[in-house]
Amino acid sequence: MKASIVDLRYRMNDVLRSIDRNEKVTILCRGKEKAILSPPDSPKRNKRKVTEHPFFGMRKDDRPVEEIMDELRGGRHRDL
Repeated sequence: MKASIVDLRYRMNDVLRSIDRNEKVTILCRGKEKAILSPPDSPKRNKRKVTEHPFFGMRKDDRPVEEIMDELRGGRHRDL
């Protein structure tokens, strides 16, 4: 789909519907391409497990992740 700046202003619902259909939207300004809007990658990519992250297991100590995160975050009254 191609959409002008005016289309973005007045027909944004149509633009969003085309993105929902996994179409790319080319934004035109005075007839020239300025940008391309595309739908995000599949949601499966965002739902990876922590253990699949390349940084997982890089620390020397084998403490549980929850313990390390509690230490980093600290308690509510830690500084008092």
